[in-house]
Amino acid sequence: MITWYAAYTQANAETKAAEHLQRQGYLAYLPRYRRHVRHARRQSLVLRPLFPRYLFVGIDRLVQRWRPVRSTVGMVGLVACAEEPVPVAAAIVAVLRAQESDGAFDLLSPTQRLRAGDDIRVTQGPFADLIGRLLGVADHERVFVLLDLLGRSVRAEVAALAVEPA
Repeated sequence: MITWYAAYTQANAETKAAEHLQRQGYLAYLPRYRRHVRHARRQSLVLRPLFPRYLFVGIDRLVQRWRPVRSTVGMVGLVACAEEPVPVAAAIVAVLRAQESDGAFDLLSPTQRLRAGDDIRVTQGPFADLIGRLLGVADHERVFVLLDLLGRSVRAEVAALAVEPA
């Protein structure tokens, strides 16, 4: 029976540690999220660890020993109490896997989930709590909205992070 443990890795070595653990026959799960990164005027989609410097290791204690995990490339050790590794509930790992596959952790631009004509709510700034209609996207940081102010429809430009679907 597989028991899951949280493992502590070296800085920026989560992927390398997971690969080496899998080569040794252990199960390794590294929860990740997607995010857009801009560098040198180019934007790319990258995967980042959800828990920096941590991953989950599945060990069958009847067949496998846990001590070799500590000397695996990229690893520091298992999260332990009094030299004995502390198990993580399998349900927690299952929920993390399900939410990761659904994209619940992804930090993508809010403008990607909104379309022109959608009803939106402004969450920050001077127009906070107003309901409006999304007119379009100015760039990746700003959007145009149509708000009802003082009996008139007014076009406003607000931060993309300050709007959410109504």
